[in-house]
Amino acid sequence: MLWQAWEQDYGPKPEVAAIVNPESAKSKEDLPISATPVQALSASQEPVLITNTTLAAVAKTVKVKTDVIALEIDMQGGTVTNLDLLNYPIEKSNTVVDSLRKMIGMEVLKASSVPVRLFNNNPENIFIAQSGLIADSGSANASDHYTVFKSEQDSYALQPGQDSMQVPLTWTDNNGLVITKLFTFKRGNYEIVLEQNVKNNTGKVWAGRQYSQLLRTPDTTSKGNMLTGGMRAYNGGVIYTEKNKYQKVSFDDMADETLDVVSKGGWTAMIQHYFASAWIPPVDQENHFYTKELKDGRYVIGTYSPSVSVEANSTANFSSQLFAGPKIQPMMEKVATGLELTVDYSVLTFIGKPIYWLLNKIHSFIGNWGVAIIGVTFCIKLLFFPLSQASFKSMAKMRKVQPRLKELQERYADDRPRFNNEMMALYKKEKVNPLGGCLPILIQIPVFMALYWVLSETIEFRQAPFMLWIQDLSIQDPFYILPIIMGISMKIQQSLNPAPIDPIQAKVMKMFPIVFTVFFLFFPAGLVLYWVINNTLSIIQQTYITKQIEKAG
Repeated sequence: MLWQAWEQDYGPKPEVAAIVNPESAKSKEDLPISATPVQALSASQEPVLITNTTLAAVAKTVKVKTDVIALEIDMQGGTVTNLDLLNYPIEKSNTVVDSLRKMIGMEVLKASSVPVRLFNNNPENIFIAQSGLIADSGSANASDHYTVFKSEQDSYALQPGQDSMQVPLTWTDNNGLVITKLFTFKRGNYEIVLEQNVKNNTGKVWAGRQYSQLLRTPDTTSKGNMLTGGMRAYNGGVIYTEKNKYQKVSFDDMADETLDVVSKGGWTAMIQHYFASAWIPPVDQENHFYTKELKDGRYVIGTYSPSVSVEANSTANFSSQLFAGPKIQPMMEKVATGLELTVDYSVLTFIGKPIYWLLNKIHSFIGNWGVAIIGVTFCIKLLFFPLSQASFKSMAKMRKVQPRLKELQERYADDRPRFNNEMMALYKKEKVNPLGGCLPILIQIPVFMALYWVLSETIEFRQAPFMLWIQDLSIQDPFYILPIIMGISMKIQQSLNPAPIDPIQAKVMKMFPIVFTVFFLFFPAGLVLYWVINNTLSIIQQTYITKQIEKAG
């Protein structure tokens, strides 16, 4: 594994496959497979190869910048590339931590101001949004994502006081077919509205359809998130259809089987931890969903529309939306039905969504996500107070009879069956249920797991400050103070519980606070904060109940 990691980071990089000149190639494998026939190449039709250097020399892009995104639109096809999320830096500066590090002589880590790049035209890690039109048989060729467009400007920027901005690209063929791609950007918005206008001056009927697709290579460089136990967050395709709703389509699924689904409305997406990109066709039309595995390790997921006929000397308009931004659920709910499900709370979504709603409500009043976590912890404790009370009462009674159990163990050390019978008789006499402390906890486990996933998947916690040295709830405590407090609280809580009769079990249980402290050293501060507050409330509740049981007995 070390050798593979070394080779990946420092070993020789494989040569990037040469790119085929689309004007001379007759086969375009990344176009929708059902929308256009793939023609075999004869010896005289071999494609002309263009190297990366040559392509870079002739390529032209239009730069676009709004208040929340900066991107490039490649003139070849009007493809959206190199999209940066301006409000989401890769790293966050932490002046408090930097000051403390200086005080104790530690190295000051330099935080980067580079924004997260969602779309990327780097051939080794490509992720782009393509779109175009495909002509039906007998109609003049249309503009696909290989066609070279023209633009009046090289750059566009949303000006102060300007709410929206349009970027037009045009293409005209020799037969009189004029196609305009119009991108519309809005202030504070991660949606890009695309309109493809067809003006038919060919003198005969033109028929065709629009398509929109995401092309990507799997990201093999991302590391596992400690909040998800070291596992990587899901990185792959997703489709949403009227019939099957939300479905993941991993890269392995695309390699095993080509997707071919027809549904009204819906959308296709590529998602990753915290961010998503989705093409959303019109909801009132029947759309065809497809996936493809390409030869060079790239994968495509997209949709194409039904065929539309455009009479001579008339026009037609195709439309779609591209969402590229953070997975903020209230915002995504307004974009498309089901798009908020890209925030994946696993099978516990039905519990996770109410927890997220409660977090949002508390944050709207408090304005601090750390305090919101504390508030949710209080609410969950209050919700399960009757169960917790029953559990703690059972453990308090177990603690009360512990000396008598120890005496029975010593008396019947050589007679295990007799000891078990006497122990059960004692439980019955004292009305102690040995499982009474376990069952209420088991009922609460799904809620705790759902909260775990909410804290893992919710982007609002990314780089969200709490207080003092905790300036990012989504990463580990830089000074490991919270994990140590958690370990101490776990040790105190353990001392309030009855110790196992078996000495080996007792020794194992004593190791738990140490083991969990080591685990939590690398967990994000938001999750550790939850466990600290939860343990503290449990200690207070359990101490009170134990004293009441002891007074009564």
